[in-house]
Amino acid sequence: MRLFVGLGNPGAKYAGNRHNIGFMAVDRIAADHGFVPWKRAFHGAMAEGRLGNEKVGLLKPETFMNLSGQSVQAAVAFYKLALNEVVVLHDELDLAPGKLRVKQGGGHAGHNGLRSIHAALGEGYGRVRLGIGHPGHKDAVAAYVLHDFAKADADWLDDLLRGVSEGAVALAAGDLIRFQNAVALRTAPPRSSTGETRTEPLLDAAKPAMPFPAGPSPAGPSPAGPSPAGPSPAGPSPAGPFRAEPSPVDPSPAGPFRAKPSPAGPFELSSVEPSPARPSPARPSPARPSPAGAPPASDAPGLATDRSPLQKLLDRFR
Repeated sequence: MRLFVGLGNPGAKYAGNRHNIGFMAVDRIAADHGFVPWKRAFHGAMAEGRLGNEKVGLLKPETFMNLSGQSVQAAVAFYKLALNEVVVLHDELDLAPGKLRVKQGGGHAGHNGLRSIHAALGEGYGRVRLGIGHPGHKDAVAAYVLHDFAKADADWLDDLLRGVSEGAVALAAGDLIRFQNAVALRTAPPRSSTGETRTEPLLDAAKPAMPFPAGPSPAGPSPAGPSPAGPSPAGPSPAGPFRAEPSPVDPSPAGPFRAKPSPAGPFELSSVEPSPARPSPARPSPARPSPAGAPPASDAPGLATDRSPLQKLLDRFR
């Protein structure tokens, strides 16, 4: 079993005071979670119910704030509770209005209700600190906490009490982080500038690869070697950066071709003009025997060794 203790002062005179925010919190839990009606017990008001799988008792001491320890001690003794099964909900001057903090053990920070519980039980119980703000000077504290909440406080006070009630199941289970998250979702819900949830990728989508721009190929020797006509002019042809042409040594039906620069483009196909015949150096023919009676053949280089018919006829008359 768990015991949730809300601190405050009894009576209608104090019902709306800042000092009674602990009473307000347990009242809200009892109303929202269907607890049995309040009954008088342990020098206060007691209500029992369930939060999740936990049986929970809600206690509002009616001994006035300075004697809260008497009521809490009586309930703890009756239910034989350990201090870690007790949670006290109280007003906190050192937190801004609407803020909430949870704490296990520690000092009482001058709070009269906590001081009384410390004296009766020790400091090992849990606390839910409900922020009400500070008046600015310690001399004004008593009048401030015993004064009702202003009308301007109504919105944040309602959000805070709703959050405590919505997180009460987690608090009873001892899940303090989930309890605080439930309160935060009510008191400070996440909002974007447009009021909508933004969903953005973590990484930029991959950009498609840009094609390389067409342009002249870098100058350099052809993979097959230099052309007999010399390097070709740089720049793409009308049909693209390169085009095929017949090899200078391959015959074609129209005859051999060779590359020739043209104003219309880097290359055009044209017939090869015949090259002028160049005499090859004469080589002496091997001597061959002449017919009997015939004069020896001339040894002059480049002349045929056989005599013409006219020369043969003249030789007969010599």
